[in-house]
Amino acid sequence: MEDVTRIVADIKSGAIKPLYFLQGDEPYYIDKIAAYIEDNVLKEEERGFNQMLLYGRDVSIDEIISNAKRYPMMAERQVIIVKEAQDLSRSIENLVSYVENPQPTTVLVFCYKYKTLDKRKKLAKALSKKGELFESKKLYDNQVGDWIRRVLSGRNYDIQPKGAQMLVEFLGNDLSKISNELDKLTVVIPKGKEITPQLIEENIGISKDFNNFELQKAIGEKQVVKANQIITYFAHNQKSHPLIMSIAILNSFFTKLLSFHGLKDKTKMSAAKSLKVNPYFVQDYITASRHYPMRKVSQIIGFLREADVKSKGVGANSLSDGDILKELVFRILH
Repeated sequence: MEDVTRIVADIKSGAIKPLYFLQGDEPYYIDKIAAYIEDNVLKEEERGFNQMLLYGRDVSIDEIISNAKRYPMMAERQVIIVKEAQDLSRSIENLVSYVENPQPTTVLVFCYKYKTLDKRKKLAKALSKKGELFESKKLYDNQVGDWIRRVLSGRNYDIQPKGAQMLVEFLGNDLSKISNELDKLTVVIPKGKEITPQLIEENIGISKDFNNFELQKAIGEKQVVKANQIITYFAHNQKSHPLIMSIAILNSFFTKLLSFHGLKDKTKMSAAKSLKVNPYFVQDYITASRHYPMRKVSQIIGFLREADVKSKGVGANSLSDGDILKELVFRILH
C-alpha cells in the first residue's frame, strides 16, 4: 500500500519513470497503478497518437521494444501498457538490453500478474536501477479486514468489525471482488454513515445470522441451539457455505484460542497484538477460553484435522459434507 501511494505521488509530481514492471499474485494493485498511468500521464488530446495498449499473448518482446523506441507525436511522452505480460514469461529476459538503455520519452508499463521475476537475473536487477519494479503481494486473510476499513475510511465511511468480517468470509482475500462490493455499498449508503451487518445483508445478500462468523461465535459461547440452526442452514446451502471454509475458519479460531490460553498478558490490546486480530474480537476469545480449557482446545484441533481429512473423502464412509459438519460441531460442543 505504501509503495502504491509513493508511485502515484511520484507520477503526480512529474517524477515519471520510463519503466514500470508491475508483478505479483495480487492483481488489484497492478490494475490500479496501470489504470492511473493510463488516465493521467498523457493529456486526453495526446492519447490518440501516443498511447498504446498491447497484450502479452499477441506480441513479442521485439515488437514491444520496436514500439517503445519510436518517438512521440506532438507530445512530450508516449505510453505503452502491456497487459497480461505474464504470457511473455518464456522470453521476458530478452527485455534486458532495452531496460539497460530505455527510451526516455517512452513510459513502458508491464502488467505481469500471478508471477514474479527471478531477482537473481539481469532483468530484475536492471529494472530496479532504471525503472520501477513493483510487487503486489496477496494479503493474508487476517489483514483483509483492516484493508477494508482503510479503503472505506478514505471514502468517509466506517464499518463495524463484524461487517468487515462478513465480507472477508464471503469474498476471501480477492481485493478486486471486495472492491466491487464496496463500490456497490458506497453507491447506496450515504457518506459518513456506518456500514452495519444489516446494511451488508440488505445490499449484498450475505446473511448476517447464518455465516461462519456467527457459527464461530455460537460455538465459542457454547450456544448449542444456535450452532445447530446454523449448521442445518449450511447443510441445505452447501454451495454458498462449503465445508472446507467452515473447517478453515474454525481451525483458525481454535488455533488462536490455544495461543490465547498461553498468553501471560490477556488484556485486550496486548492479546489483539499477539493474536493479530482486531481488539473488537478479543472478547470472543476471552469468552471461549472459559468454555474450552487448553486440553479441550487441543482435542478440538484434532477433531478439525479429522474433519478436514473426511472432507477430502478419506474415511468419510459416504457421509455428506453437512453430516461431517454436524458430527464435528457435536464433538466440539460436547
